Amino acid sequence: MARSARDADHLQGEWPLASLPRLAEVHVGDVPVPPVRWSAQAELRPVLGGEGEIWLHLQASAEVAMPCQRCLAPVRLPVSVDRWIRFVAGEAQAEALDAESEDDVLALPRWLDLAELIEDELLLALPIVPRHDVCPAPLPIPEQPLEEEGDARPNPFAVLAQLKSRS
Repeated sequence: MARSARDADHLQGEWPLASLPRLAEVHVGDVPVPPVRWSAQAELRPVLGGEGEIWLHLQASAEVAMPCQRCLAPVRLPVSVDRWIRFVAGEAQAEALDAESEDDVLALPRWLDLAELIEDELLLALPIVPRHDVCPAPLPIPEQPLEEEGDARPNPFAVLAQLKSRS
């Protein structure tokens, strides 16, 4: 990674969604989606009186079909990431800087798995509650009420009042 930063390497490409197994696991149905597009630009930023900082500009976009939380039909969701990540020497330094800085800080690994990093960032960008703006079909309404009159449970406060009046 340090050499890539010194050389200002720029990588880009496309991968099928199936090549990112954790992201592919989120995808439902047989809805075809375009490939995951990504680019990574390494950069060594000079620091006055010290060793340069290693940064990675990561951009990725994908489309995933997830179950709508209202109607359970697949909803196609565009997911994108555009993030700068700073790499530092060790976990302790990364943890300290991450707590005090708004920048994303990671410990510099011996070998960076770019596919795994891109997959992690796309997973973090997924919505927590995926849903259609307007569901394609109306939601079913149950024909019977949820509770019938004979199944109604007594009010717990009424039970407490009865116990109190007995004493």
